[in-house]
Amino acid sequence: MNKVLLVDDEKRMLDLLALYLRPHNYVCTKALGAKEALSYLEEEVFDMILLDVMMPEMNGWELCKKIRSFTDVPIIMVTAREQKEDIVKGLKLGADDYITKPINEEELLARMEALLRRIKPSRQISVNGLLWDEERFELSYHKKSIKLTPKEFALIGYLLKNPNRVFSRDQLIDLIWGHESETEGRTVDSHVRNLRDKIRKTGFPIDEYFSTVWGIGYKWIHK
Repeated sequence: MNKVLLVDDEKRMLDLLALYLRPHNYVCTKALGAKEALSYLEEEVFDMILLDVMMPEMNGWELCKKIRSFTDVPIIMVTAREQKEDIVKGLKLGADDYITKPINEEELLARMEALLRRIKPSRQISVNGLLWDEERFELSYHKKSIKLTPKEFALIGYLLKNPNRVFSRDQLIDLIWGHESETEGRTVDSHVRNLRDKIRKTGFPIDEYFSTVWGIGYKWIHK
């Protein structure tokens, strides 16, 4: 199942989009406007965003640009405008596709499926000789394997996939241990400490990349 963030200033449109998508195994989160969308993006990781253009306070183009400053999540612009210059503007700001209102349900589903096929999450992420390989479940530095626990491997994976994004301890607990877990923040800190120590011993400059954001959590710095 794919998690989709729906962003529009009209509740009716949000409800309609969710009605289209839920029977096709999409988990929909509805954001009424840009501010609400950004608050959701701070808390969760989504597979795709459907973003309306014409919204008050912050329009879809501005929001698209802001989202692109911290994540590469696929974005489809939803707009009543069909002028070519508006479409080009959205694509230049980082949108991956567009669809115009009134929305054809079959076209929307086809565009979303095509985009998800085309933009698959990388199974490998490489940073200055450090290689995170999801398929082989292995972290290595200059081809030398680093032994990690499953939780440590998942933790660094989330950070690498979302560079410059700050994850709070609670977010990492939800993502790695699950919502029902009784795990506490100090457990996250312990995993982070062990993870850094293991990577540091290989010679990789982990402290230049794996940053503590005091009072909040952790992030991976993209250079």
